[in-house]
Order: sequence, then structure tokens, then C-alpha cells
Amino acid sequence: MMAVEVYVSGVVQGVGFRYFTRKVARELGIRGYVRNLSDGRVYIYAVGDELMIDKFLSAINRGPPMAIVRNVEVRKAGMERCDGFEVRY
Repeated sequence: MMAVEVYVSGVVQGVGFRYFTRKVARELGIRGYVRNLSDGRVYIYAVGDELMIDKFLSAINRGPPMAIVRNVEVRKAGMERCDGFEVRY
């Protein structure tokens, strides 16, 4: 198991990015959460096995149809207790 923090920039707010992220995470068995940041980026905390995290990050780099992903910054993170994957406000 591994945990990552992901910062996504571009046109990623107001285009369904958080809900896209939740859908992909749930399909891959990733736990964690996603939320918008005040600076226009999206923050994702994700926990899963390495292969599923890699697949998850590939999807995040594409984003939903209306999004324009310009940069994805991934950092290793400490493990937090998460049940499922949720959108946070």
C-alpha cells in the first residue's frame, strides 16, 4: 500500500474534475478524498496498491472531457485512515 498527495492545476474546477476523480478512484479501489483549493488547483489524497495508484494517476493526467490538465504534482504521503473515496468541500 502507498499513499500520495496530488496537486492538479489547469482548468480543473467547475468541470466535474472532483466527481471524475471519485468515480475513477472507486473503480480502482483507491481510498481517500479530493477537494478544490482556493488557488484554483485540485488536491487529491489517495491510498492504494502501487499498480492501482499508477492507473489512477494516468486517468488524473487525462481528466474529464471539459478539463485541461496542465500539471500534476505527486508527493508521497503518510497513511491516513480513509473509508472509501469522497469529495470534500
